[in-house]
Amino acid sequence: MPELPEVETIKRVIEPQIQGRMITKVAVRRPEVAAYPEADEFCRRLTGQTVSHMSRQGKFLIIHLENKERIVLHLRMTGGLLLAPAQCPEEKYTHVVFSLDNGTELRFSDMRRFGRFWLLREEETDTCTGMDKLGLDPLAPACNAEYLSSHLSKRRKAIKECLLEQTIIAGIGNIYSDEILFTAGIYPARPANSLKQTEWERLAEAIPERISYFIEKNAITAEEYLETKGRDYRNTPFLQVYGHGGSPCPKCRETLCRMVIGGRSSVYCPVCQKDNSC
Repeated sequence: MPELPEVETIKRVIEPQIQGRMITKVAVRRPEVAAYPEADEFCRRLTGQTVSHMSRQGKFLIIHLENKERIVLHLRMTGGLLLAPAQCPEEKYTHVVFSLDNGTELRFSDMRRFGRFWLLREEETDTCTGMDKLGLDPLAPACNAEYLSSHLSKRRKAIKECLLEQTIIAGIGNIYSDEILFTAGIYPARPANSLKQTEWERLAEAIPERISYFIEKNAITAEEYLETKGRDYRNTPFLQVYGHGGSPCPKCRETLCRMVIGGRSSVYCPVCQKDNSC
């Protein structure tokens, strides 16, 4: 599943290309992908509208229109967004196509078909996307040690699982939780209620630093993004622990270990991330 750095990369590439463009036609090939309203109304209301700008909230992308309505998109596990010339062959599993007035198309593809669109009016209360339940953005100044401690310090759940809770921090997934905990020197299976104040402070420092770092490493031009079909996440070579179980730790050279926490794979260093819960 694309996590915050990947979603932010998509926003940064797509937004400058669709700002000020008029949507001349919308095709929804799989009706369930338009979660709200129904596909016919979704297409009708968007036809003739002009894009104002884009924003991101956690892993959600929002396309704001000049009439103050907004398109909300969640990519889920395998969704992708691509802007391409109309004559360019479509990717397999392309389910939604927004034709724009300059001859390009904004295309949404999704092999597993879990991704969803919602279209909300200016004053409409959002009761359908789930964004109202999101916690703080990892890059928000308020996402500090006090915030983390106040929301998690009484929890017995593993800190790795806590970082994945979108109602606490919006946008962190399995990949970057491993990277954050490695940088903070915290054992991923530690119960959250066992962390000390200094560890909450290290965690609060590592979260925005790692997220910002991987956003920067993901930087890609619009031309490169189109050429790679939006699937080339360039920060992968910079991952220190995720996916590297059995390899030497980049800090101490001890063998990285893999465990399963809450049904999710986790990689950590047994030396740099000692279990200090006892």
